[in-house]
Amino acid sequence: LPPGCPGVLAVMGLEAAALGECEITRLLQDKLQYEMRLQYMKHYFPIDYSVQVQYEEVLRPSNITRLRNGTASEAALRYLWFHVSSQALLRIREVLPEKHPSWKYTQELCQLFDALGREYSKYRQTDVDVVVADLVKQVHSASAESRRKAVRPKALLDNCLKVMRMLYGRPCEWDPG
Repeated sequence: LPPGCPGVLAVMGLEAAALGECEITRLLQDKLQYEMRLQYMKHYFPIDYSVQVQYEEVLRPSNITRLRNGTASEAALRYLWFHVSSQALLRIREVLPEKHPSWKYTQELCQLFDALGREYSKYRQTDVDVVVADLVKQVHSASAESRRKAVRPKALLDNCLKVMRMLYGRPCEWDPG
């Protein structure tokens, strides 16, 4: 893994989002503002540029709704979001040379994900919902390499932000929007 990006953390948080998680995801929300995603993930890339990601590395609000209906816990869903979003960010960084105008921006995002990973590591390990644990394993599995799809970098971060708002908005008492 590139330095400054999260690795695999097999730890779980508590049901309620902790104060540290809320602070870090608020900072992430600021970094993922529309104008920044548009500039760094669309304008600084060639037209229709896409990165190859595993099918499981695309986490949309509809996936979260389906998993919630399947009784996955909120803590497990946040754990899944963390792993999928970290991996998507790594996929974007893999295609960027260090001199690319988006390099520093993605580095800052990685630092926030690192901080979030450290927050998760403070909690005791618990059982993760089986369906979520399986998805996390697939995200980090080399055997899933054949199940790839092309996705635009901005779309990956758009999904990251939308799902983050779904999972942290209420427990962290964010203003809607």
